[in-house]
Formats: sequence, structure tokens, C-alpha cells
Amino acid sequence: MNKKDNFIQEINNGYSAKGDSIILGGAILDGEAIAEAHVKIPLKTLNRHGLIAGATGTGKTKTIQVFSEQLSNVGIPVLMMDIKGDFSGIAKEGKEEGFITERHAKINVPYNVAAFPVELMSLSKQNGVRLRATVSEFGPVLFSRILDLNDTQAGVVAVIFKYCDDKQMPLLDLKDIKKVINYITEEGKDEIAASYGKISTATTGTILRKIIELEQQGGDLFFGELSFETDDLMRIDENGKGYVNIIRLTDIQDKPKLFSTFMLSLLAEIYQKMPEKGDAEQPELVIFIDEAHLIFNEASKALLEQIETIVKLIRSKGVGVYFVTQNPMDVPSGVLAQLGLKIQHALRAFTANDRQAIKKTADNYPTSEYYKTDELLTSLGIGEALVTALNEKGVPTPLVATMMRAPQSRMDILSASEIEEINSKSKLVKKYAEEIDRESAYEILTKKITDANEAAAQREEEEPTRSSKAEPSTASVVGKSVLKVVTSATFIRGVFGVLTKIFKK
Repeated sequence: MNKKDNFIQEINNGYSAKGDSIILGGAILDGEAIAEAHVKIPLKTLNRHGLIAGATGTGKTKTIQVFSEQLSNVGIPVLMMDIKGDFSGIAKEGKEEGFITERHAKINVPYNVAAFPVELMSLSKQNGVRLRATVSEFGPVLFSRILDLNDTQAGVVAVIFKYCDDKQMPLLDLKDIKKVINYITEEGKDEIAASYGKISTATTGTILRKIIELEQQGGDLFFGELSFETDDLMRIDENGKGYVNIIRLTDIQDKPKLFSTFMLSLLAEIYQKMPEKGDAEQPELVIFIDEAHLIFNEASKALLEQIETIVKLIRSKGVGVYFVTQNPMDVPSGVLAQLGLKIQHALRAFTANDRQAIKKTADNYPTSEYYKTDELLTSLGIGEALVTALNEKGVPTPLVATMMRAPQSRMDILSASEIEEINSKSKLVKKYAEEIDRESAYEILTKKITDANEAAAQREEEEPTRSSKAEPSTASVVGKSVLKVVTSATFIRGVFGVLTKIFKK
């Protein structure tokens, strides 16, 4: 066989699947799309996580859109972190253009336009489904890691959570935990010291400052009720398509603390609540984290370790996590090692650092007799990418340059009226629209302090004052003092001694 025939056979063998799969596109050899070689990803391996990387303008967003469409088509819900705000068009049908028809003819993949069921979500006050979580749901360990506390400070946070549990005081929002910190360092410090030991005011001051920092990045909007239920991410519409849940994050690009807090809480919540799935035929949910460097660049070492741990474990719950970033080096090596699917769009080599990064990136991919990976990384066109995945047995597939299929939905954002239309029909928007501020630690402690102050004031009013008593006169005081002296045994003995001497004379 010649080179082309060998290539087609190798790609078809490497990307074949006994179970269901999705088609990302067609293979490329020597700059030519090969219609007989499709790049298929088995649904069974999609919980092994992945990476979608490439320079700005190389087609990452469209790849995510294609990926999400194919998942939705087979009934797999998607959660998409939309940092740039350019993903919402998936809710509307695309438009068949000449260049799209030509591309699909080259890779021999049918093309028809389609729209997909969408929920628009927000961590802030943007229109959409409001996402919230309570402080209690985080627990002391996760909350301490988000705040980047040392062991001593984390111990105090554990005491705070234990105290609130013991006293049945819910920790719902940030004002609750701030109130508890103020209480245990002032009015309640003796109560805390008696039951849990003394707590340093310097330590509580540091914790309070960290909470205020989180609050200033929008944490006051995120923490509270009604807490979001992860089951609402797993919905299928009446046509059997999985919902594409888009979290619009355009207004928190400068708030990485809030973004990483939300991501960690979401992954932890999903891991805790979802049952073990093992190696299921397809995932329950696929999560795309766009601009993933916003998590990793600002995360503490403890937070990175927590993310790495959850990424390792969450796949057993049937959840795939896909990191989207410009450079694969943005993802820590510990996380990168967990990723089964890699889709690498073109990289730019403008500087010496860029060229060094390209060499490191090339080293992360399997060697291929058909490509010089480091050279190909800089020459890929828009909508083309290097792909390697895992087959159904968990074995890495051959590295293949791929012409990605085009999105079936709109490759542009929704208008304000279209966003309003989606939100007006959403059951989840109505469910999570109301902010609930039930009695929690803040209200309970405020009442406790107020009651204590009122009781103290009442006791002071009822207690007779010194001014109301009859004060003894000066003469009376002097008289009593003189009487005390003249009646004392010592004085009497002295007087008798003097009289005896007088009579002897």
C-alpha cells in the first residue's frame, strides 16, 4: 500500500468504535482532507476529560460549539463556561454558506442546520438562571482552601462551622460567617473559649480580611439561597436532546477568585451528589471551562491540589471536564496528565518563548510518521487541529491533523431580544429568581446580642443606686470611730494602768 492508503487504514483502525461515537471531522494528510478517514470519538471515553487549546482566532470556540452540538444530539447535557460571551448562538439555527458546504464535501460529512435547547445562567445579576451556593455547602475544608488559609486559620474556620452546627445556626451567605467571626472575638469570646478553646484575634482578623476580598469580587452575589441543584444541569428536552447550559461570565473576567470559587464548588457538589457510574456507555454531563488559565493562574497551591483531586475522581461519576485555553502550558502538569482527549489548534511563534512553548507542546503528543508536530502546530489553518484521544480500551489513538466540521447552529451571539425570549420560557429562571434570606447565623446572633444588651440595661434600671441610700453624716462616722476606740480592750487596759499609777501616789 502507498502512504495515503496506509494513513487511511491507520486512522480508521485507531478511531473505530464498537459503541456510539461522535464525528469531529475528517483527517488531513499533506494539506489535503481525506474523505475516507473520519475522526470519531467514542462516547464511552468522554468522561476521561480533555484539552482544547490554540491561539486566538484559530477556531477553538467553533470546536467547542461542534463538540457541544454532537453531545446534545445524542442526549448528553453540556455545561459551558462562556467567558467571552460568544457561545450563545448555539440556541439558534445556523445558515448554510458556500464555504461550509465545500468543507463538508471535502470530509464527506452531511451538513444540516439545527438549533439546540439552551439555558442561560449567571453568577451575577445578568439575565438568566441565578447560580448560588451556601457557605455551609462548602464545608470548612473547601472554604479554607478557597480563602488560601494556613493550618491555624483553617482550624479556626473549622471551629466556626462546628460552633454554628452545635447552635443550629445556618451559614448561608458571607454576612453570616462575618457576623460569627465578630461575635467570637467580642461578645462571645468567653463562651467560645470555654467550649472550644481560645482564639486569637489576629487569626480571626486575617480570615475576615480574606472574606472581604472574596466579597469584593462578587462573592456576596454568589453565596446565598436558593442554592442551585446540580440535577438541573442534567435535563433532556422533549426531542431527546441534552440541554446546553451556558454560564455567561463576561462580567467576571477580572474576578478570578469568584470564578475559581464557583468552579471548585460546582465540581465538588457534582462529585458528592452523583452516584458512581464506573465505565458507562456515555457520560452524564460534559463540562467545558473556557479561559481555564483564569482558574490556574490565581489559584493557591492548596486550591490546585483540590482541583486536581476532584478531576481525578469525578470521571467515575460519569462527568467529563474539558479545559479550553490558548496554551497547553497554562494547565498544570498534574491536571494535564489526566486528560484523555487533546484538540490542539494552531500556535503562533512570534517570540523565542513562543517557539520554546511549541516544542514543549509537541512533546506532549504521540509521535507520528506522517507529521512533524512542531512544524505543523504553526501551519494549521483556521478550523484545523491536531487530535489524539483514547479508544474504547483506553489506548491513545494516532495523532491526526483534522479538518473540523462546521457548527450546525449560529456562529454568532444572540441579540438582547433573543436572550429575553429564552429566559422568558425557562422554568429554571423562575425557580431561582427569588433571593431567600431566611433566619441564619447573622439574624440569630444579632438577636442574641440585642437581647443580652436589653437584659443588661433592664438590670441596671432595677438595681437601687447608691445615691438613693441615706449617706451617714461626718459626725456620725467620727463618733462611731471614737466609740470603737474607747470600747476596745487595749484602750480600757491603758486607762486602768494610768489610774492605778495616780492612786499609788
